[in-house]
This record gives sequence, C-alpha cells and structure tokens, in this order.
Amino acid sequence: MIAKYLDIQPEIKQGLENNLPIVALESTIISHGMPYPQNMETALEVERVIRDNGAIPATIALINGKLKIGLTTKEIDYLARSGSKIIKASRRDLPYLLAQQIDGATTVASTMIAANLAGIRVFATGGIGGVHRGASHTFDISADLQELANTNVAVVCAGIKAILDLGLTLEYLETFGVPVLGFKTNELPAFYSRNSGFSVTYKMNSATEIANLLKTKWDLNLKGGVIIANPIPEDKQLDFEIMNTAIDEALEAEHKLGIKGKESTPFLLGKVKEITGGLSLKANIELVYNNARLAAEIAKEYSKLDGLYRV
Repeated sequence: MIAKYLDIQPEIKQGLENNLPIVALESTIISHGMPYPQNMETALEVERVIRDNGAIPATIALINGKLKIGLTTKEIDYLARSGSKIIKASRRDLPYLLAQQIDGATTVASTMIAANLAGIRVFATGGIGGVHRGASHTFDISADLQELANTNVAVVCAGIKAILDLGLTLEYLETFGVPVLGFKTNELPAFYSRNSGFSVTYKMNSATEIANLLKTKWDLNLKGGVIIANPIPEDKQLDFEIMNTAIDEALEAEHKLGIKGKESTPFLLGKVKEITGGLSLKANIELVYNNARLAAEIAKEYSKLDGLYRV
C-alpha cells in the first residue's frame, strides 16, 4: 500500500537492496532557504559532497503525487526556480498534497517520514526546528520535535536553529527521550556558532560510535530519532553575540509585522541574512556541507551493521 506513494530513484532503490550507505536530504532548503541560482548550486554541491565521501545522496520532495526519494538535476532545478511558490510540506500537509497531486518541498519532519518509509536511516540538514522564543504565549513548536520523538531516522545537523529557544527545545527533546549527541563536543552548537552555553546529552568521538548507538537504540525498539549535533567548522562560524543581536532585531521585525506559523522561520532567516549582510547565509551553506560529510561517514558505518536499509 505504501509503495504506491513512493517513487524511489533506481540508483537509490538498488542501494537499498544492496545495503549501501544512503543519506537523505530535505528540499525546503532548496525552495525556501536561499535565492536562485545559489539554492540550485548548493543542492547539487551537497549531493557531490555526499558522493565524494562514499555515500549515495537522496534528496526528497513531493512531485506529481509521489514522495520522490532521490531527485534528478532537472527536478532540483524546478524546485530551485520555483522557490517559495512550492508549498513547504510538513507532516500535516502530506495527505492533502499527495491526494491532490500538489508539489511540495519537504521539511525536516516530512523528510524523516519519507526516509523512514523508504528505509533510509541517516539524514543531513542544516538545523532542526524547535520551540520558538515566546512559545509560552504562542505555543509555536516545530513539528520536527514530535517527528524526532517517533520516527527512526538520525538527523545530522548544526544543532537547533539559532532563532529558536535552545533551552526549551532541549527540555522538550529530553521529555520525549530524544538523545542529542555532540560530535566531538560536549556543548550544543548554536547553528551559526560552535558554542551556546548548553550541554548535549553525550559526546561522541567517531561515526562508528554513533552508528553503534543507532543500532542499539533501534534494536531495543526505542522508537524515535537521534540528533547528531555537528559544530560548524571553526573558521566558518560567526560571533555568537553578534548573531544574537541580529536575531533579536529580526524577532522584533517579525512581531511588528504579525508573522506567525510556518512563515516564521523563513522570514527570520531571511531577515537575519539581511541584517548580517549575507554572512549568515554563507555560514548556513558551509555548515550544511559539513553535516553532509559527517552524515556520509555515519551512513557508511551504519550500513556495515546487520539488518539495515531495508525497504
């Protein structure tokens, strides 16, 4: 039944059948993350980084009424050129968009769903969604967190998006039993910066250690994902205090304009980019490449373990 909603690219299908390392990639970062042609160039470069590190990239989107697991260059270009005209598709949107055959770009949550349905266990992205600042009044909490609580996919990221409330997001993740692993760090990276002042659940020093933890977790039927927080390279990070000031200014603009819900994150990221003169976007691109490299290493180690990547 599920198979009728999946369109798995032949290379990826063969990879799944032969237990090869595969890394899932979201498509919202293409349609809503940056302008054309930078979004197209970045998407193709992320795929190249994954291939160069020994894994198969699987960029995911909703196209022609199917969850496409692996996109062609033409399809990536279509998403990149269409930009925000493409619907940002999270869990709640999938049934409607698929039933109506409306194209959509997958968020962290919906990419996890699609990857899990296909049998892909490792996913690379920029940063995860979380509890928004002021959520005690707005109740604005990303669907990414519930997906992490319930879907067996490991998410390699540079931490929680810095525009969010990092402390409350960590508390939420702890409540739902989602481990936050720091790659060679005890401190949660703050997306654009390597430091946040918050601790991770455990420090992990290698892709092998991480793969073994994933195998153990899911062997025990402890449902849900794992966050692998991978700090942005030191020479690419931005000053933590400067970024916090920029984020505060963006939040004030958002409040004045009354922007809420799924439009909030794209607006805030765009505003921070404007305030920083494009530096935040450059850092975002670099951290995505860095996460892709680590995700490929984890996927390789995970594929060596028994009973993996089955459709």
